[in-house]
Parts: sequence; structure tokens; C-alpha cells
Amino acid sequence: MSSSTAITNIATLVTNDPSLGDNSPLGLIQDAALVIDGERVVWAGESSKAPATDNRLDAGGKAVLPGFVDSHSHLVFAGDRTAEFNARMSGRAYSAGGIRTTVAATRAASDAELEANLARHLAEALRQGTTTMETKSGYGLTVEDESRALRLAAAHTAEVTYLGAHIVAPELAEDPAAYVALVTGEMLDACAPHARWIDVFCEKGAFDGDQARAILTAGRAKGLHPRIHANQLSYGPGVQLAVELDAASADHCTHLTDADVDALASGNTVATLLPGAEFSTRAEWPDARRLLDAGATVALSTDCNPGSSYTSSVPFCVALAVRDMGMTPDEAVWAATAGGAAALRRTDVGRLTSGSRADLVLLDAPSHVHLAYRPGVPLVEGVWRAGIRVA
Repeated sequence: MSSSTAITNIATLVTNDPSLGDNSPLGLIQDAALVIDGERVVWAGESSKAPATDNRLDAGGKAVLPGFVDSHSHLVFAGDRTAEFNARMSGRAYSAGGIRTTVAATRAASDAELEANLARHLAEALRQGTTTMETKSGYGLTVEDESRALRLAAAHTAEVTYLGAHIVAPELAEDPAAYVALVTGEMLDACAPHARWIDVFCEKGAFDGDQARAILTAGRAKGLHPRIHANQLSYGPGVQLAVELDAASADHCTHLTDADVDALASGNTVATLLPGAEFSTRAEWPDARRLLDAGATVALSTDCNPGSSYTSSVPFCVALAVRDMGMTPDEAVWAATAGGAAALRRTDVGRLTSGSRADLVLLDAPSHVHLAYRPGVPLVEGVWRAGIRVA
């Protein structure tokens, strides 16, 4: 039998329920309380009106917000690309293979090594407030290695994405059509049972619009829902394809035409922005302000991967989005919680309102704004997932 707990004396409670508190998108309640019963939130409101519960916890005048929902990561990998990063940041030429370097290391690693690395990064993210995390395959690029990556990931998170179409496998580099046939055929058959989503890197040097359409359509026929790496390095068809196929999310969205922005604003596809990638490659920032002003739904995610964005810190990405992408602190916090949930088509996470899963973060600060105001400071003091304090 579950017991109820009231967390009281919350200086600022972010609910992401506009019917509560200040009626903003964040549904901010000052001097608030939150009641958890088992795995669920059952009440949110002003502390003075909190119902009787079995237990009480004093938040000490600090802020509480929903656990972060990180909807884009690549955590099933082995190896290290420090030398590549150091060369890039030092302005030196570097000829090693990028993603191919990680593919070789991942193929050579044991299941135990891959799973230990995955678990370590998930725990690292959890300590920083991430309570829901999507992760992808994409560093195996063979039937066996892609399916094992997804099988390992599925033991740790429900949000698993088949990304056989990350790049063309090195051994088929001269015959991309054969690799697309593999990704949409035998590899898909082996991977679909372990995944919820299918993804493709739609970009020059990876997969073009026609190839991406074939891959996502094949995945959809197997019951996988599309998401897409779109318009990261250049203008291209990815965003339009995402909206056309009702992809849950178009990720990166750095190079957008007015038509791309309009499509995102009029469709159900979330624009997921990944500022860690721009930070780590000194690339042009995505223009979140343009998307928000057009009415698009925006999510923020880490893109945690060993090559271009080796961070698991959503608070860091919130600070970058506010400083360099034109977002307000409120918009960035919403994007990292409710926005991430929308990018995963989830309504049970990313908010703290009656019926939602009790995934929450206690900050050592009186306001969520401190996530951007105090960048780089470890403000996460407590994390609950499904009603249990886990960090």
C-alpha cells in the first residue's frame, strides 16, 4: 500500500500546468506544496491549502520543477574521441574517422562494457535531474551490433530509438543503396522488437531526402514512430519530411528556411534543439527565438554523444539556450521538461500536476531561473523518479 507525502515550503513550484498558479505556461506557484502518492502526483497548490498526508518533507524555501526529459542522446558506445575534440578546439587538422572511430570501438566492445558505459552515463544524467532519457543505436551499423545496442538500451529506458541510418556502414561506403536496403530489411527486422522509435541522419554525407523517406516509412510499417536528425549542418529536406511523416521530433534544426519554420509551427513535430553540439563544435547556434515566435513547439536536449556533444547536463543546455539562442529562462526550462515530453509524445512526464508521474527535481536555489543565472553550478539537490528519491 502506497503512502502519501507532502513536499511543503517550496519557494517556486514549476508545474507546467497553465491552469495552476500564475496561469503562465510554467504554471508557477509561489510558497507551494506538492503531494505524491505512490508513483503519482495527486495535488499541487499553495502550501497553506495542502491536504493531510502520511508524511511531510520541508523543501526549505527552494525550487521544485519536473524532472528533465532528455529526448535525444547516443549512449550505447565505446571508446573516446578526446584527441579529435582537442584538435578541433586547437585549430589543428584531424584526419581520424569521426563517427567511424566510435563504430570501430563499439563493435569491438563486449556487451558488459557497453552496458556499464550506458549505465554510467544514465546515472550521471540522473544526478543532474534527468528522469526520462531517450537513447539511440547508431554506432554498430551491422544487424548484430545494432540489435544488441537496442537490446542493452531497452533494459534501462523505455525510450529507445533505432538509428541504423546514422551513417553508411564503412564496409558499404561505395554502395549506399545496399546499406539502405539492409537498414530497411534484415536490420530493421532484428531491431524493431527492441525499439519504440526510428531515426535517420538526413544530411549531406549521410542520407538524402529520398533515402530518409524510405527508411522512416519502412520503420513506420514495423510499428516504429519516426524522428529525424534534420538540418544540422546545412539546409535540406529533413524538416519538411519530418512534418510530412508526422515525426515526433526534428532534431538540431540549425539551418531553417522560412518554409521550414512555418511547417514546424503548423504541424505536430517538435523542434528539438541541441546546443551542446554547437558549443562543442563552435558551430552556428539554432535560432530558438525565431521558432518560438512562429508558434513552433521547442524542446531542449543534450545530444550526449562522444563526438560532438559529450555532455549529459540539461542544466548546462538550459544556460546555453538562454545565453546564445534567444530563449527566456522560463522558455528554456519548459523546453527541457514539457518540451522534451512532447518530443517523446508523453503526457505523464515533464509536468507536475494531478496524475502525472512523480518525477521531480529539488534545486538548491529559490527559483528555476537560477539554472541559467548560475551556469555551471551543481544546483540539483534532490531527484525523485516515480515517487522515489533516487539522487
